Amino acid sequence: MSEEMDIMDYLITAIQSGKFESDDKLPSENELADRFKVPRITARKAYERLQELGYIYSKQGKGSFVQDRNLRIPLDLSGSISFSQKMIDLGYNYQSKNIFCEAIEFNNKIYESLQADEDDNVYRVGRLRIVNGQCIALHTSYVLESMFPHICKEGQQITSMFQYYQSKGYHQFQSKQTILRVTFPSKYERNLLACSSLIPLLVLESGCIDTESGTTLECSKILYRGDCFSYEI
Repeated sequence: MSEEMDIMDYLITAIQSGKFESDDKLPSENELADRFKVPRITARKAYERLQELGYIYSKQGKGSFVQDRNLRIPLDLSGSISFSQKMIDLGYNYQSKNIFCEAIEFNNKIYESLQADEDDNVYRVGRLRIVNGQCIALHTSYVLESMFPHICKEGQQITSMFQYYQSKGYHQFQSKQTILRVTFPSKYERNLLACSSLIPLLVLESGCIDTESGTTLECSKILYRGDCFSYEI
């Protein structure tokens, strides 16, 4: 394992220093094995791990190449402008895709955040964020049916919660206290975000308040692919 890590460290350093640039062909497995005096299988495992991490890609019969890692979206974590609008303003080829709207079972943390009673109905609305054809984030919003009586039906069409709130007469927004943490994706999340288990996810748990009335509109959980963003806090 240490020999495999030595090869990975060498290649990552070479890529980050600019010795190898995007789409450059990397040394063959045999060349790496000779350089580090290890079995070829060790070099192969190092390349497989680097591919899982998103540093390289392979072409059948042609070898391994440096992955273009220039997609680093500057992410402002303030809550006054919608994520969709931020992506549009930055000029990205952006799409927001609604992937679920469903009632949830009682969850103390979510209900407490929404100031809901146990017999209230809470729905979760999920949107997959896509830039340049790549899935980069999963946004899940939790809202009270008592505040939005038609959320069961309307929620299936929502691609921007801010636009939905504006259609209901809410126009000034503010983020609630935000919690940030890092995790690694579950199988379900890997499938949605098309990433390997080694790509870290930034988890942002927050909420949205209507500043005019002080009403909590939602609590939310957002998963950002750690390899796609730079963060502005």
